[in-house]
Amino acid sequence: MDALWKHPAPEETQMYRFMQDINARKNLNLKVPRRLYTDTLPKTFQDLHEYSTANISAFWRHAFQNTNLVHDGVYSQVVDESVPMHSVPPWFSGIHLNFAENILYSGPDPILGGMRSTKGKEDEKIAIIEASEMQTDTLHVSWGQLRAEVMQIALAMKRQGISRGDRIAVVSGNSFNTLKVFLGIAALGGIFSSTSPDMGVTGILDRLVQLKPKLVFFDDMARYNGKTMDLRGKIKDVVAGLSATEEFQGGVIMPRFSTQSLDIKHIPRSQQLAAFLGASLSPNAVSDFKFERVAFKDPFLVVYSSGTSGMPKCIVHSVGGVLLSSAVHNNLHLDQTSKDIVLQFTTTGWIMYLLNVVHLIHGACLVLYDGSPFHPDLTSYLKLMSAYKVTLLGTSPKWLGEMQKHGIKPREVVDLSSLRVMISTGAVLPEPLFRWIYSHGFPSSIHVANTSGGTDIAGAFACGNPLTPVYPIGMQCAPLGIALAVYEDAEGTNLTGHSASAGTAGELVVTKAFPNMPCSFWGTDAKEKYFSSYFAKFQNVWTQGDNIAIFPGTQRVNFIGRSDGVLNPSGIRFGTSELYSIVEAHFPQVADSLAVGQKRSYDLDEHVVLFVMMKPGEAFTPRLCTDIEKAISKALGPRYVPSYIFQTPEIPTTSNFKKVELPVKKILCGETVIPSSTLANPDSLKYFYQFVDINIVQYRTSRL
Repeated sequence: MDALWKHPAPEETQMYRFMQDINARKNLNLKVPRRLYTDTLPKTFQDLHEYSTANISAFWRHAFQNTNLVHDGVYSQVVDESVPMHSVPPWFSGIHLNFAENILYSGPDPILGGMRSTKGKEDEKIAIIEASEMQTDTLHVSWGQLRAEVMQIALAMKRQGISRGDRIAVVSGNSFNTLKVFLGIAALGGIFSSTSPDMGVTGILDRLVQLKPKLVFFDDMARYNGKTMDLRGKIKDVVAGLSATEEFQGGVIMPRFSTQSLDIKHIPRSQQLAAFLGASLSPNAVSDFKFERVAFKDPFLVVYSSGTSGMPKCIVHSVGGVLLSSAVHNNLHLDQTSKDIVLQFTTTGWIMYLLNVVHLIHGACLVLYDGSPFHPDLTSYLKLMSAYKVTLLGTSPKWLGEMQKHGIKPREVVDLSSLRVMISTGAVLPEPLFRWIYSHGFPSSIHVANTSGGTDIAGAFACGNPLTPVYPIGMQCAPLGIALAVYEDAEGTNLTGHSASAGTAGELVVTKAFPNMPCSFWGTDAKEKYFSSYFAKFQNVWTQGDNIAIFPGTQRVNFIGRSDGVLNPSGIRFGTSELYSIVEAHFPQVADSLAVGQKRSYDLDEHVVLFVMMKPGEAFTPRLCTDIEKAISKALGPRYVPSYIFQTPEIPTTSNFKKVELPVKKILCGETVIPSSTLANPDSLKYFYQFVDINIVQYRTSRL
């Protein structure tokens, strides 16, 4: 198979220099041969990756030194490799650091020394560009202004009694205000959590009631696809829903599209942002500000991921784990520098929001875009990309597929000469779309890094790198330091895992500890939930719940799909239980329901399909489908609404009446399934084969 891309000068990359530094320090033979590329994967990256996973402590020690993070303290060991992985061994004990400080400042200058510097983050250099669909209200923020405004909000929080370990949440868009709140609470050693304003009240409260935040910051308005929405009704409902939470002090309302918030007199326990901030900063406030440095393993962020039952899981990430893993990925895998300009399409309800913010570690400029990438027309986003001379674009197969479908060739529409890297996440890039990017869509010089990771690790399980070629199938590699492996599929718990044959699909596992494992879960039964989520199936390895295959020779990684019932449309991961709870609460005429994801080999994205079984005598009607869609949208948000709703005469269950989702999902994705002996009603599966060609079924149903 021909390569689509090769780096023109791999020896000039930071990954190559990092590898040579390891060679020099460890007297290893990871040298790059003069003829860098052959018909198989060059030994260069493969050797480096093998070293990074065979020598976990040595690799991460060298990575920590290379990233030059702002910190104090000393460590006696990187990690105790004898501790079982499921015990979540601590990393770099003795090191203290602060997330916001490492975003706002650089590490010590190699010439001038000191604890930190502003190298690459000089006061007058632009740090943030805030943009939206309107493209007329753009805001440019310098590093000096960013530091000052973050410290202003941090000091306001401090006056409110907010301190280390306290939780602050936002229900807001991808804006400068949101970023200030994030960095403000992080500066105090507190914990941040974000939710997108398009999520419904039920979904927001399912998360925040568990978190028990002291303050919640809200956008007063939102705009998407040309439509402006007043969020005050939603704010009032969320504040009311948190009123019984002892820790909750109130809400802070942020003006989204003007300098002043809308009238909020009818919203109890709330104040406008201007009143919360109070007086302006004193002249010495920035230089005098003291960041609260915390232990490497201490929490700073809570994100949410849903399983197939129960409330959303509250996943807690550590300061050091995220800083170190993100710095390694951006610096080495993306070859990022302070000259980069980054545009990542994301909402604040997705892990990509965090992974966008961490581009600031190396002094890159962030374009914070809020709104639809298709409004006011399909080329508007491209024009914005060109106007700001974006060098690193974060996007998805869905957006790229829309460009291809409508015959838009971005490289012919706008000047994309500045673009050097495109990260595509949320789904696997199909081969035809991969080839279109290089042959018609974008400059052939760009590095397309198809990447897959997750909320669970705030990072990647498969990604790109600058030392190996890009092929049109699969992702280039597993990240450095991640001991990725494939186990044979099996059912049960506490299993002894067996490696799958080379190139064969199986369960994605990680066999050695890594620093960006979550430090914990939040809430009741946290340890039990953590263990059951990642370590219950196979003994002492991390199991992610994905099916993958690793290509022999090149070691490229191909994601086949989820191995559990978790839904993942457009990279927005949530559990079937969230849909079931809405149907059960609002539709008594429905006896039971089943939700699965469908992504066939030719689909660009996963579609959520909901099947409902009616109670005897109750009718399945178009009106019912519409009402279910509206109820889900109101409670959880429009991204949670199923693409299709169908009636089913029977729900597959086990003998103890547990719903069985995975066989139905496999059938809808085009597989033939042999019913398990645990199924109470194995013949029920036959009904679902007709939905492989779901568009035909939908058309036929609409004609009835």
